[in-house]
Amino acid sequence: MKRIVKTTTNTINTATAHRDNTSIMALSISGRTRTILKQSLKYLTFLCFIGLLILSSCDMKPRVGFLMDSLEIERWNKDKALFEEKVKELGGVSMVAVADSDPDKQLEQAQQMIDDGVDVLVVVPVDLEKAGEIVKLAHQNYVPVISYDRLIKDCNLDYYVSTDNINIGELQANYLTKIAPVGNYVLISGPRSDHNAYLLRLGWMNVLQPLIDKGDVNVVLDEFSDFWLPDEAYRILSQYFKDKNEVDAIICGNDALASGAIQALKEHQKDGKVLLAGQDADIQAVRNIVAGNQTITIYKPIESLAFAAANAAIKISDGEAPSNMNITVNNGKRLVPAILLQASVVNSQNIKMTVIQEGYIGEQEIFN
Repeated sequence: MKRIVKTTTNTINTATAHRDNTSIMALSISGRTRTILKQSLKYLTFLCFIGLLILSSCDMKPRVGFLMDSLEIERWNKDKALFEEKVKELGGVSMVAVADSDPDKQLEQAQQMIDDGVDVLVVVPVDLEKAGEIVKLAHQNYVPVISYDRLIKDCNLDYYVSTDNINIGELQANYLTKIAPVGNYVLISGPRSDHNAYLLRLGWMNVLQPLIDKGDVNVVLDEFSDFWLPDEAYRILSQYFKDKNEVDAIICGNDALASGAIQALKEHQKDGKVLLAGQDADIQAVRNIVAGNQTITIYKPIESLAFAAANAAIKISDGEAPSNMNITVNNGKRLVPAILLQASVVNSQNIKMTVIQEGYIGEQEIFN
């Protein structure tokens, strides 16, 4: 029995020892596996991090929203194309929305752009006051706002990029009064919802008022239009010509209004006989100058304007302040850092030296 027991014990001990050794080996293998797995997971985590970094870097381009009023007028199509080109050149992504002259629609578009993660908004306001809601909404979401070409009033606007519109009005009035220092003048401004209409008129009156005070100039018609469109000037002048006929010079807020004025003048056999000023250097306006139906237009440096706004937007999105904001403009709420570019007169003598030389309009577009 002892032998059997001994043998049995040895067998049991041997089996136990084998099982213990197997367990130790299993534990050892399990430990090494865990170490390898941990190292693999660290490596995979690192790869995932790098992958996410690469993917996110692809989407780290500054996102610039460009909210526009309308594309009905020729010049705004150029602003749009030039702005998009410059933003892309500077490494950003532009998002454009056109409000079709509807301020409520423009506010909705602003909300959508903010929801889409835009870094900065550049706004051509439909309405100078209602657009203040866009600024308020943007600031609630930590998005800065640049007012483009038209000033947004009575809000904490961040920046303003435009031309000197008072000076443009002065250029128009100065040119016509040099030719006709005495006579009956008609003034057709843009809509009251656009601050530029007031600035242009202020420029006109800076020149005209001394002549009015002397009795040399008589302003026989002075009206704001509802929109910056030809039909407005045509309607205003047609109504005027029903009762009166005296007009020596007409100053219009833009070339679209000037073209409507030409239509009304033609219907009353006055085309080419009345001095006429517009602005924007539209192709048709320059053609009208060549044909003798319009006296001057004003060439605004739209390329410089669009590039200045795009450059400012990219800098702001990178957390930098635009360095070339060298003036401030009072918008009724605060002094807004601004860039105001200078414009120039285009007449029949300098067309080639201005809009053609600048590459703004091709020579064939005008003379063919």
